[in-house]
Amino acid sequence: MATPTPQTTPSGGLRERKKQRTHDALIRAALELFTDQGYEATTIDEIAEAVDVSQRTYFRYFANKEEVVFAVQEMVEARFVAELRGRPASEAPLTALRQAVLGAWDDIGGAIASVVPVELHMRACQMIESTPALVAAHLRRSSDLEEEVSRLIAGREGLDVDTDPRPRVLVAAFGGVMRVASKVWGEGQDCSVTAIRELTRSYLDHIRPAFDDNWRTGQAGRSTGDVNSGRELSTPDKERIRNG
Repeated sequence: MATPTPQTTPSGGLRERKKQRTHDALIRAALELFTDQGYEATTIDEIAEAVDVSQRTYFRYFANKEEVVFAVQEMVEARFVAELRGRPASEAPLTALRQAVLGAWDDIGGAIASVVPVELHMRACQMIESTPALVAAHLRRSSDLEEEVSRLIAGREGLDVDTDPRPRVLVAAFGGVMRVASKVWGEGQDCSVTAIRELTRSYLDHIRPAFDDNWRTGQAGRSTGDVNSGRELSTPDKERIRNG
């Protein structure tokens, strides 16, 4: 087998870097046009023209407008799933989800900024929330991600996701927190990754005890007094409840 010459290796790397630059430039141009003039009003031809490429070149990277508008979000979600897969099996499920999403935010800021300015990403998030066609697409994509994450959690815990509702209930609550955090972040003045990371941490910490306490003993979610906190009731407490 022939050994690659010194000339061939940089050539391949150069081509890949050029493709990546075109890919990222299309995302930036698309998000700028979408946020300036609206998603529906923007055509693929306009996006391609802004980057000085043909429509045919655009379709080498993205199948449609929806793919490009969610490209950065997809990158963030992929980083989160990778972080979750790497969490220790000893962690309770919501703790694993919390640590995974915070770890993803720690790592992803630079990656987002290398593709688009964070401020542009924030404006794109706001645009998605105000565009009915994109809201529907976002909900569909979120549902697909939640199903993937539910199955990951079930696998970690040795559960059958189709017979035990806990993984899906947990992930639905987690997804709700993420949507609220994203909405509050998008409406705020601080568009930094640090800001959404802190919102996410704060909101998840509010619900963590309800899900993590006694998850593996099947006692999570009991609803009164010390039961809700995960502590065993004392004998006098049990008598008081029994006697009304």
